[in-house]
Amino acid sequence: MTRGGDDALLSVRGVTVKFGGIVALDAVTFDVPKGGVCGLIGPNGAGKTTLFNCLSRLYQYQEGDILFEGQSVTRTPVHDIAKLGIGRTFQNLAMFQTLSVESNIMIGAHSRSRSGFAVSALGLGSVEAEEATLRTRAASIMDYLKLTQHKDRLVADLPFGIKKRVELGRALAADPKLLLLDEPAAGLNHEELSSLGDLIKDIRDRLGITVLLVEHHMSLVMSVSDKVVALNFGRRIAEGTPAEIQRHPDVIAAYLGAPADA
Repeated sequence: MTRGGDDALLSVRGVTVKFGGIVALDAVTFDVPKGGVCGLIGPNGAGKTTLFNCLSRLYQYQEGDILFEGQSVTRTPVHDIAKLGIGRTFQNLAMFQTLSVESNIMIGAHSRSRSGFAVSALGLGSVEAEEATLRTRAASIMDYLKLTQHKDRLVADLPFGIKKRVELGRALAADPKLLLLDEPAAGLNHEELSSLGDLIKDIRDRLGITVLLVEHHMSLVMSVSDKVVALNFGRRIAEGTPAEIQRHPDVIAAYLGAPADA
Protein backbone atom coordinates (compact mmCIF):
# COMPACT_ATOMS: atom_id res chain seq x y z
CA MET A 1 0.00 0.00 0.00
CA THR A 2 1.38 3.40 -1.01
CA ARG A 3 1.47 5.87 1.83
CA GLY A 4 0.13 9.41 1.48
CA GLY A 5 1.85 12.57 2.63
CA ASP A 6 2.49 12.93 6.36
CA ASP A 7 -0.05 15.76 6.66
CA ALA A 8 -2.64 14.12 4.39
CA LEU A 9 -6.06 13.31 5.78
CA LEU A 10 -7.07 11.82 2.43
CA SER A 11 -4.76 10.27 -0.16
CA VAL A 12 -5.93 9.28 -3.63
CA ARG A 13 -3.39 6.90 -5.15
CA GLY A 14 -3.52 5.93 -8.82
CA VAL A 15 -7.31 5.57 -8.89
CA THR A 16 -8.63 4.30 -12.21
CA VAL A 17 -12.31 3.84 -13.08
CA LYS A 18 -13.56 2.34 -16.32
CA PHE A 19 -17.14 2.07 -17.53
CA GLY A 20 -16.92 -0.41 -20.37
CA GLY A 21 -14.49 1.11 -22.84
CA ILE A 22 -14.67 4.58 -21.25
CA VAL A 23 -11.91 5.61 -18.85
CA ALA A 24 -13.60 7.97 -16.36
CA LEU A 25 -10.54 8.28 -14.09
CA ASP A 26 -7.02 7.55 -15.26
CA ALA A 27 -4.51 6.88 -12.46
CA VAL A 28 -5.51 9.97 -10.46
CA THR A 29 -3.22 10.78 -7.53
CA PHE A 30 -3.30 13.65 -5.03
CA ASP A 31 -3.44 14.39 -1.29
CA VAL A 32 -5.90 16.46 0.72
CA PRO A 33 -3.95 17.97 3.65
CA LYS A 34 -5.58 17.89 7.06
CA GLY A 35 -7.16 21.16 8.15
CA GLY A 36 -7.44 22.81 4.74
CA VAL A 37 -9.82 23.39 1.85
CA CYS A 38 -8.90 21.56 -1.36
CA GLY A 39 -10.71 22.57 -4.55
CA LEU A 40 -11.29 19.98 -7.27
CA ILE A 41 -11.96 21.58 -10.65
CA GLY A 42 -12.30 20.62 -14.30
CA PRO A 43 -14.64 20.95 -17.27
CA ASN A 44 -17.83 18.90 -17.51
CA GLY A 45 -16.93 15.23 -17.87
CA ALA A 46 -13.51 15.66 -16.26
CA GLY A 47 -14.22 12.97 -13.65
CA LYS A 48 -14.90 15.07 -10.56
CA THR A 49 -18.19 13.50 -9.53
CA THR A 50 -16.88 10.04 -10.42
CA LEU A 51 -14.05 10.61 -7.97
CA PHE A 52 -16.48 11.81 -5.29
CA ASN A 53 -18.52 8.66 -5.81
CA CYS A 54 -15.37 6.60 -5.33
CA LEU A 55 -14.58 8.45 -2.11
CA SER A 56 -18.14 7.74 -0.92
CA ARG A 57 -17.81 4.08 -2.00
CA LEU A 58 -20.74 4.45 -4.39
CA TYR A 59 -18.44 3.46 -7.26
CA GLN A 60 -15.80 0.75 -7.37
CA TYR A 61 -12.38 1.56 -8.80
CA GLN A 62 -10.48 -1.03 -10.81
CA GLU A 63 -7.00 0.18 -9.90
CA GLY A 64 -5.37 2.24 -7.18
CA ASP A 65 -6.31 2.96 -3.60
CA ILE A 66 -7.91 5.61 -1.41
CA LEU A 67 -6.47 6.17 2.05
CA PHE A 68 -8.27 7.98 4.86
CA GLU A 69 -6.08 8.72 7.88
CA GLY A 70 -3.57 6.32 6.36
CA GLN A 71 -5.97 3.39 6.07
CA SER A 72 -7.45 2.01 2.84
CA VAL A 73 -11.20 2.47 2.39
CA THR A 74 -11.36 0.04 -0.54
CA ARG A 75 -13.30 -2.59 1.40
CA THR A 76 -15.31 -0.19 3.54
CA PRO A 77 -19.07 -0.62 2.97
CA VAL A 78 -21.03 2.46 1.87
CA HIS A 79 -22.97 2.54 5.15
CA ASP A 80 -19.74 2.74 7.18
CA ILE A 81 -18.20 5.72 5.36
CA ALA A 82 -19.87 8.25 7.71
CA LYS A 83 -18.55 6.32 10.71
CA LEU A 84 -15.01 6.78 9.38
CA GLY A 85 -15.56 10.54 9.48
CA ILE A 86 -16.43 11.36 5.86
CA GLY A 87 -19.52 13.50 5.21
CA ARG A 88 -20.95 14.56 1.85
CA THR A 89 -23.42 16.82 0.14
CA PHE A 90 -24.72 16.06 -3.36
CA GLN A 91 -24.98 18.06 -6.58
CA ASN A 92 -28.62 16.93 -6.82
CA LEU A 93 -30.15 17.38 -3.39
CA ALA A 94 -30.69 14.04 -1.65
CA MET A 95 -32.97 14.63 1.32
CA PHE A 96 -36.19 13.37 2.86
CA GLN A 97 -38.56 15.93 1.37
CA THR A 98 -41.56 15.00 3.55
CA LEU A 99 -39.65 15.24 6.83
CA SER A 100 -38.86 18.37 8.79
CA VAL A 101 -35.58 20.25 8.78
CA GLU A 102 -34.84 18.96 12.28
CA SER A 103 -35.55 15.35 11.30
CA ASN A 104 -33.30 15.54 8.24
CA ILE A 105 -30.41 16.86 10.31
CA MET A 106 -31.00 14.27 13.03
CA ILE A 107 -30.74 11.54 10.39
CA GLY A 108 -27.22 12.80 9.72
CA ALA A 109 -26.40 12.55 13.43
CA HIS A 110 -27.85 9.03 13.58
CA SER A 111 -25.26 7.84 11.07
CA ARG A 112 -22.63 8.13 13.83
CA SER A 113 -24.85 6.94 16.70
CA ARG A 114 -24.65 3.54 18.37
CA SER A 115 -28.26 2.57 17.75
CA GLY A 116 -28.73 3.89 14.22
CA PHE A 117 -31.71 5.68 12.73
CA ALA A 118 -33.90 2.61 12.09
CA VAL A 119 -33.67 1.34 15.67
CA SER A 120 -34.46 4.76 17.10
CA ALA A 121 -37.31 5.39 14.68
CA LEU A 122 -38.92 2.09 15.68
CA GLY A 123 -38.44 2.78 19.38
CA LEU A 124 -36.29 -0.31 19.89
CA GLY A 125 -33.88 -0.48 22.81
CA SER A 126 -32.95 2.13 25.39
CA VAL A 127 -32.37 5.03 23.06
CA GLU A 128 -34.03 7.91 24.90
CA ALA A 129 -30.79 9.38 26.27
CA GLU A 130 -29.01 9.05 22.96
CA GLU A 131 -31.99 10.55 21.14
CA ALA A 132 -31.82 13.60 23.42
CA THR A 133 -28.11 13.94 22.67
CA LEU A 134 -28.74 13.78 18.93
CA ARG A 135 -31.53 16.34 19.19
CA THR A 136 -29.16 18.66 21.03
CA ARG A 137 -26.58 18.09 18.31
CA ALA A 138 -29.14 18.92 15.63
CA ALA A 139 -30.16 22.08 17.50
CA SER A 140 -26.52 23.21 17.59
CA ILE A 141 -26.12 22.63 13.85
CA MET A 142 -29.37 24.46 13.05
CA ASP A 143 -28.23 27.42 15.14
CA TYR A 144 -24.84 27.45 13.38
CA LEU A 145 -26.47 27.44 9.92
CA LYS A 146 -29.29 29.84 10.89
CA LEU A 147 -31.93 27.17 10.34
CA THR A 148 -33.60 27.20 13.75
CA GLN A 149 -36.59 29.21 12.54
CA HIS A 150 -37.22 26.52 9.93
CA LYS A 151 -36.78 23.47 12.19
CA ASP A 152 -40.40 22.28 11.96
CA ARG A 153 -40.94 23.03 8.26
CA LEU A 154 -41.00 20.24 5.71
CA VAL A 155 -37.96 20.31 3.43
CA ALA A 156 -40.24 20.15 0.38
CA ASP A 157 -41.69 23.56 1.30
CA LEU A 158 -38.35 25.37 1.57
CA PRO A 159 -36.64 27.68 -0.94
CA PHE A 160 -33.74 26.07 -2.79
CA GLY A 161 -31.00 27.98 -0.98
CA ILE A 162 -32.31 26.88 2.43
CA LYS A 163 -32.58 23.29 1.23
CA LYS A 164 -28.88 23.43 0.40
CA ARG A 165 -28.14 24.55 3.95
CA VAL A 166 -30.25 21.71 5.36
CA GLU A 167 -28.26 19.17 3.36
CA LEU A 168 -25.04 20.74 4.62
CA GLY A 169 -26.43 20.56 8.15
CA ARG A 170 -27.16 16.88 7.76
CA ALA A 171 -23.56 16.26 6.67
CA LEU A 172 -22.17 18.33 9.56
CA ALA A 173 -24.39 16.56 12.08
CA ALA A 174 -22.40 13.37 11.49
CA ASP A 175 -19.35 15.19 12.94
CA PRO A 176 -17.11 14.57 9.90
CA LYS A 177 -13.36 14.97 9.76
CA LEU A 178 -13.59 15.37 5.98
CA LEU A 179 -16.49 17.14 4.25
CA LEU A 180 -17.08 16.48 0.54
CA LEU A 181 -18.99 19.38 -1.03
CA ASP A 182 -20.37 18.59 -4.50
CA GLU A 183 -21.34 21.78 -6.38
CA PRO A 184 -22.57 23.66 -3.27
CA ALA A 185 -22.91 26.94 -5.22
CA ALA A 186 -25.20 25.52 -7.92
CA GLY A 187 -28.49 27.42 -8.03
CA LEU A 188 -27.52 30.03 -5.44
CA ASN A 189 -27.97 33.77 -5.95
CA HIS A 190 -25.18 36.32 -5.53
CA GLU A 191 -25.89 36.98 -1.85
CA GLU A 192 -26.13 33.28 -1.03
CA LEU A 193 -22.88 32.66 -2.91
CA SER A 194 -21.01 35.24 -0.85
CA SER A 195 -22.32 33.72 2.38
CA LEU A 196 -21.31 30.25 1.21
CA GLY A 197 -17.69 31.27 0.76
CA ASP A 198 -17.57 32.67 4.30
CA LEU A 199 -19.25 29.53 5.63
CA ILE A 200 -16.79 27.14 3.97
CA LYS A 201 -13.86 29.04 5.47
CA ASP A 202 -15.57 29.06 8.87
CA ILE A 203 -16.12 25.29 8.69
CA ARG A 204 -12.38 24.93 8.14
CA ASP A 205 -11.23 27.51 10.67
CA ARG A 206 -13.73 27.28 13.53
CA LEU A 207 -14.99 23.71 13.23
CA GLY A 208 -11.63 22.29 12.17
CA ILE A 209 -13.12 20.23 9.35
CA THR A 210 -11.11 19.47 6.22
CA VAL A 211 -13.03 20.24 3.02
CA LEU A 212 -12.79 18.79 -0.48
CA LEU A 213 -14.79 21.03 -2.80
CA VAL A 214 -16.04 20.25 -6.31
CA GLU A 215 -17.29 23.45 -7.90
CA HIS A 216 -17.65 25.11 -11.30
CA HIS A 217 -17.80 28.60 -9.78
CA MET A 218 -14.13 29.50 -10.14
CA SER A 219 -14.15 32.69 -8.08
CA LEU A 220 -15.54 30.73 -5.12
CA VAL A 221 -12.99 27.93 -5.47
CA MET A 222 -10.07 30.31 -5.75
CA SER A 223 -11.21 32.46 -2.81
CA VAL A 224 -11.66 29.62 -0.29
CA SER A 225 -9.15 26.93 -1.34
CA ASP A 226 -5.70 26.43 0.14
CA LYS A 227 -4.92 23.98 -2.66
CA VAL A 228 -6.53 23.18 -6.02
CA VAL A 229 -6.41 19.99 -8.10
CA ALA A 230 -7.46 20.17 -11.76
CA LEU A 231 -8.78 17.22 -13.76
CA ASN A 232 -9.46 16.87 -17.47
CA PHE A 233 -10.67 13.76 -19.30
CA GLY A 234 -10.18 11.75 -16.12
CA ARG A 235 -6.55 12.74 -15.59
CA ARG A 236 -4.94 15.09 -13.11
CA ILE A 237 -3.42 17.91 -15.16
CA ALA A 238 -2.35 20.32 -12.42
CA GLU A 239 -2.07 20.72 -8.66
CA GLY A 240 -1.03 23.73 -6.59
CA THR A 241 -2.12 26.95 -4.97
CA PRO A 242 -5.02 28.91 -6.48
CA ALA A 243 -2.55 31.38 -8.00
CA GLU A 244 -0.50 28.59 -9.56
CA ILE A 245 -3.58 26.87 -10.99
CA GLN A 246 -4.99 30.08 -12.48
CA ARG A 247 -1.87 30.57 -14.60
CA HIS A 248 -1.16 26.90 -15.37
CA PRO A 249 -1.13 26.45 -19.19
CA ASP A 250 -2.83 23.02 -19.11
CA VAL A 251 -5.69 24.35 -16.97
CA ILE A 252 -6.12 27.36 -19.27
CA ALA A 253 -6.16 25.02 -22.28
CA ALA A 254 -8.73 22.69 -20.66
CA TYR A 255 -11.16 25.55 -20.05
CA LEU A 256 -10.57 27.48 -23.25
CA GLY A 257 -10.24 24.48 -25.54
CA ALA A 258 -6.93 25.66 -26.95
CA PRO A 259 -3.63 23.71 -27.15
CA ALA A 260 -1.47 24.25 -24.07
CA ASP A 261 1.42 25.51 -26.19
CA ALA A 262 -0.71 27.79 -28.38
